[in-house]
Amino acid sequence: MSHSTFKVTQAYTQETLAELTYHTSDEVEQMLTLAYKKHNEGVLPVYERIAILQKLAQLMSNDQASFAELIANEGGKPIRDARVEVNRAIDGIRLALAELQNSKGEEVPMDKTAAGAGRMAFTTIEPIGVVVAVSAFNHPLNLIVHQVVPAIAVGCPVIIKPAITTPLNCLKFAELVRQAGLPEGWLQVALTDNPESEKLVTDSRIAFFSFIGSARVGWMLKAKLSPGVRCALEHGGVAPLILDEFTDMKSFLTGLSQAAFYHAGQVCVSTQRVYVPNKKAKEIAEQFAVMVNQLIVGNAIDENTNIGPLILPREVDRTEQWVDEALTEGATLITGGKRINEVSFQPTILLNPNKKSKVSTAEIFAPVVCIYGYDLIEEAIADANSLDVAFQASVFSDNIHIAMKTAKALNASAVMINDYTTFRTDWMPFAGRKHSGYGIGGIAHTMHDMSEHKMFVLKTT
Repeated sequence: MSHSTFKVTQAYTQETLAELTYHTSDEVEQMLTLAYKKHNEGVLPVYERIAILQKLAQLMSNDQASFAELIANEGGKPIRDARVEVNRAIDGIRLALAELQNSKGEEVPMDKTAAGAGRMAFTTIEPIGVVVAVSAFNHPLNLIVHQVVPAIAVGCPVIIKPAITTPLNCLKFAELVRQAGLPEGWLQVALTDNPESEKLVTDSRIAFFSFIGSARVGWMLKAKLSPGVRCALEHGGVAPLILDEFTDMKSFLTGLSQAAFYHAGQVCVSTQRVYVPNKKAKEIAEQFAVMVNQLIVGNAIDENTNIGPLILPREVDRTEQWVDEALTEGATLITGGKRINEVSFQPTILLNPNKKSKVSTAEIFAPVVCIYGYDLIEEAIADANSLDVAFQASVFSDNIHIAMKTAKALNASAVMINDYTTFRTDWMPFAGRKHSGYGIGGIAHTMHDMSEHKMFVLKTT
């Protein structure tokens, strides 16, 4: 079978960074066969896994600058933010190490009733089996770490399919894993198009499927998994923030510019819908625009860039269509609203878009934020909860009673109080509700999902 190739381009200049070859159906079959064989041969001892992850963390620490440059070049994330991503990825390895070093089974008391008397029982932890992970472009190193490192830590062979737009970080990471001492076959990188990706995911030999990407694709693939395959799906949201009376508005707006426009809004918990009191809505939007207009849009590799490009030129086309549609349907343009070039869009603020416009109902994944005025906070809560997606949400208020009441009423897996929808640490549970996801992310939670408990019951009398 002949191989087809694809180009990886610099996100802003569109210059070719690398030309890579897709894996064929036969090669995918070979990957699955090898991974399944490794699982059946037996798990690597814990001390070996600990040593591998310790060496990996050191190798990545020694190579931080080149990883950051690669993130900026292939993914378009501003270089200053890319450096933060690298640090976070290294911390993720250390989190997995800590979890692995504290992982253990437990005694299960048997004599709580007469039926169990004369027996003792305990559990051990085993790897679930072959892991297949499909990743996204927006955090091309840290997402790989979140999907691959838990598998290595618990002893699962893993096949990772990076986003085709941003595979270079994954390939570089896999090479360091090899240098760290992980034997052949325990981590394989699959560069596949859609048909071969589906073949990989739906094979009966896999035990766990990890997916980060669009809800449409994720739920479709989940429906095609073989019986018994566990999975974790992480999709997006249309993250809402509700503003009540809040004194420090300058600080609030400064933080909002980061929460809404970080990585050009291409984050699953980017603040997209902001609900503010009607009497202040226009004033707040205009104050916010003053800050937003100071943001520098440009090549992500440049030190002064605040907002990089969108991942593909077609995403600029889509963003322009959504914004134009919102303006036609009644939104007021406060700032932005136009493409800058083939790959970049102006940071955009829309005031009071129609509640049925795409910018109000779907994740835009672009540098666009919508501000809505409300009269009663209950109306804002109802609007925030009105969609079929629910991930992280936020409420700002000087009144703790209003803040807590609002937080309890918001349909979200996590609600930030006086903080933004984008807040996350890698040890906290991270999950979407409704159409936004399935299962729980976070290093330790993923390790738990990739493990199985086996109980041994010993009859003593």
